[in-house]
Amino acid sequence: MTTHILITGASRGIGAAIAGALTGDATRVAALSSADGDLSDPAVPERLWAESLDRMGGRIDVLVNNAGVFAANPIDAADDAWIAAWNRTLQINLTAAAALCRLAVLHWRESGRGGRIVNVASRAAHRGDSPDHWDYAASKAGMVALTKTIARGYAAQSILAFAICPGFTRTGMADAWLSGRNAAALRAEIPLGRIAEPEEIAEMARWCALDAPPSMTGAVLDANGASHVR
Repeated sequence: MTTHILITGASRGIGAAIAGALTGDATRVAALSSADGDLSDPAVPERLWAESLDRMGGRIDVLVNNAGVFAANPIDAADDAWIAAWNRTLQINLTAAAALCRLAVLHWRESGRGGRIVNVASRAAHRGDSPDHWDYAASKAGMVALTKTIARGYAAQSILAFAICPGFTRTGMADAWLSGRNAAALRAEIPLGRIAEPEEIAEMARWCALDAPPSMTGAVLDANGASHVR
């Protein structure tokens, strides 16, 4: 049976690599991007789910939450600007992903077939991030907790959940950091000696989505060149 897969944030970087890795004769992929809907709008996740479900003939087997933003939010910004930026990051990175996870779990409980969730979080979930990125780190830590909670709550119904925590990866989101004056220092803290390639993260996501053994549900996989080991 063809595996039906929904991926968010799939237009570039890690998301595009994941879509490529999951596209094959045995899969059908709905690769969504911001052009399909702005996840900062709380109404959009439900619409995207319904539209994707319709496109897929009423069945989605795998949800990959990859959409995310990484924007500086200095603590000395104006109060209303800081709160607005915080809320936008949390809405896109965590709340929208949670809304899609909820709809997926309800869909799989109703169908009785089970399914898989792959949440792309970040190294920041474990070690935090820069002083300008409290919101990003908090959103990714929430995504890891969400993944574990889903895994614990629904494993008996064959609903599995995995999280992937990349460190710096060669994508547009990381370009400013990797080309700035601190680039050498950032690379120096990675024992592997280089940042990750999107295809490496994509292979991890492909394996979690299709091949990882069910007993692995709830696992959080790191991909940071040993810059943060747990």
